[in-house]
Parts: sequence; structure tokens; C-alpha cells
Amino acid sequence: MGILLSVFLPLSLAFIMFSLGLGLTIADFARVVAKPKAFVAGAVSQIIILPVVAFLLLQIFALSPELAVGVMILAFCPGGVTSNIMTRLAGGSVALSVTLTGVVSLISVITVPFLVAFAADTLMGRAAPDVDVTSLAIAMFAITAVPVAIGVAVRHFSPSLADRIEPSIIRAAMVLFVIIVIGALAANWTVFVENIALLGPLLVVLNVALLLIGFGFGRLLGLDRADRIAVAIETGIQNSTLGITVGSLIVEAASGLPPFSLPSGIYGITMYFVSLPFVFWMRQSERH
Repeated sequence: MGILLSVFLPLSLAFIMFSLGLGLTIADFARVVAKPKAFVAGAVSQIIILPVVAFLLLQIFALSPELAVGVMILAFCPGGVTSNIMTRLAGGSVALSVTLTGVVSLISVITVPFLVAFAADTLMGRAAPDVDVTSLAIAMFAITAVPVAIGVAVRHFSPSLADRIEPSIIRAAMVLFVIIVIGALAANWTVFVENIALLGPLLVVLNVALLLIGFGFGRLLGLDRADRIAVAIETGIQNSTLGITVGSLIVEAASGLPPFSLPSGIYGITMYFVSLPFVFWMRQSERH
């Protein structure tokens, strides 16, 4: 399990982020300026509304301080490749989804370390681990921002190569994601079973609430249907692989997954039980 956390997990996350960057172009980042309202709606939903909703739910669901911090770590994470795929399936704006994922992922390199340190101090008090914000930021930069930048560079300088390898890269990234979640939970099965009854309902409620809030926020701002779907899914589906990684970077567990990573690990499974029905609902409502 030590090798999984220290080597395989960061490398897998880097590969997943590379697959995300491979789908981005310079024009996608320019879309932030060209279509600011939709981007701002998605960014505000992810960076501000999502953590606030998660914190409010923690006042209702009684979790241990460590698991509560783990939930907040998940809430601080941006969307991932999964959110882009779900947006495509639901008939949303894939361009907006990919842009939000890419830009917010880069912003998270700065925001997440500080927010995690703040959440740990707030929820755990003196028992909080000593979060090295600088080291966490450097680690996140190395395994998220750099791979995304490499992917964007490949797309920019060799679009034909990017088009040729992107489908295989995305499939491999999804396989790695599944391996990470299954491996993490298998190595911590007892802890998983002990906490699923408590964490499962909270994570499902969080997921449902955020999908609906994101969609409603987009409607309130007058976004078209495709953009509303993208904002909803980017708000409701987080990069659980990043959450697992950040949780493991905070504290080195003697064996198995630290409690800070457990909510993200469980969320990696529960999100499909919520997001797939949402995708089906969007597709069905479009036909009527």
C-alpha cells in the first residue's frame, strides 16, 4: 500500500491530468475572456458554492474531525476527466466543461493548500496535522499543473498526434482511476465498511445538491441549456483522485489510506449513482 500511495497514485494522477491537458487548446483558455459569464458561473460554483455547501452539510452529518477534513478536501478539488465525459453524455457544452476543469485545476494549485490548512485548523483544532502549504503546493504543481501544460503543448504543437492518441489516453486514464479507487478501498475495506453508512448518505446528498444548485445557478444567470448542464456537472462532480492524493500528502499513514482520503475514495464510487441518473434526466428532458 505504501508504494500505491507514494508512487503509483501521484504518477496515475499526473497521467490523468495529462489526458485532460491533451483535450485543451489555447482557444479554450481564450474562451474565459470571450464567454466570461458562463465561465464565471462555473468557477464561482466550484470554488465558492461547493465548499460552502459541503461545510453546511457537515453541520448536519456527525463525522469525526478527520473525515470532515476529508470531505472538505474533496470539496476543494476541481472537476476532472470524468466531469468532461459526463457533460458530453448529458448533451452539455464540452468546451465549457473542459475549460472550467483545466483553468480551475490550475487555480487549485494555489487555493487548495491554503484551504486544506484552514479546514484542518478549523475542524480539528490542536489535533490538526501540520500542513506544509509550500510543500503541498509544489507537489500539486508537479502532479497537476505540469502534466496539464504538457498535454496542452502536445495539442498545440502536434494536433494530429494529439487527435491520434487522445482516445487511448482517456481510456487509460479512466482505467487508472478505477484501479486507484478499488485499490484504495480494498486496502482499507474494514474502515470503508465502518464508515460507508455515515459517509455514503452525506456524499450522495452533497452530489445531488450541487448538481441541482449548479444547474439552477446557470438558469438564474440566463445561460443556455448546454452551458447550464456543464456548470451543473462541473459543480457536482469532483476529481476524487486528486482528493485521495492530497489526503495522502497531508499525513503519511502507517498502513492503508489515511482518513483524510477516505471520503474521496468512497465518492469515487457514489458519484456514479448520482451523476448517471442526472445524465439520463438531461437527455430525456431534451427530447421533450
